[in-house]
Amino acid sequence: MGRLSGKIAVVTGGNSGIGLATAELFAKEGAQVVVTGRRKAELDAAVARIGSGVVGVQGDVSSLADLDRLFAEVKQRFGRIDILFANAGVVRLAPIEQVDEAFFDHMFDINVKGLLFTVQKALPLFSDGGAIVLNSSIANTVGTPGFGVYSATKAAVRSFARTWTAELKARKIRVNVVSPGPIETPIFDTMGLSEQQHDELAGQLATSVPLGRFGKAEEVAEAVLFLASDASSYVAGVDLYVDGGLVAV
Repeated sequence: MGRLSGKIAVVTGGNSGIGLATAELFAKEGAQVVVTGRRKAELDAAVARIGSGVVGVQGDVSSLADLDRLFAEVKQRFGRIDILFANAGVVRLAPIEQVDEAFFDHMFDINVKGLLFTVQKALPLFSDGGAIVLNSSIANTVGTPGFGVYSATKAAVRSFARTWTAELKARKIRVNVVSPGPIETPIFDTMGLSEQQHDELAGQLATSVPLGRFGKAEEVAEAVLFLASDASSYVAGVDLYVDGGLVAV
């Protein structure tokens, strides 16, 4: 039997990167998995890659109507949720002088508003004793030029975990955070950087990691699995860095 046998799991942003790797691992460990993604072609490809035990629901977490549709589908198919990995998010870089209202709203609509209402709308279906894992970033701790708005969104995610751990204790729902460092995922290529800027940033990040390399999405997925499974039954409210030692050392 797998570590998640009989569990119903929802993974937002499960069409690529860390979300896809986690959805694959959840399914491998016996869970029935529902994944979301904004782009239908990528979502269909992810569902085909994962294979049996997965359902894809197209949607944008910043749209409350899309979230309502997602959880209506989960309710109809499964009737409950045992695990939620609130993973969907975006990365954009801009120094403070270049931040405008549209940039700010886009980042907070997806990374903060979308995550909050994902959790809120999942709760009526949640089994007591379930597990919620929020995807933040080491950016919630360190200060990096150009990452100001992104870092603020991820600091909000970290803060949510503390509050929700206290608010949901009567239902024994554990809320934890995973904070990846530099990870090889497609999102790294969507940050609006030139090829030169991309290569310079990648080089700087890789050399700053004590383990000397970028992490893999599958390595983050293993950390999420730990936080989602009974192996972490006495772990609540933590922020688990998966960063090759970047923050700690």
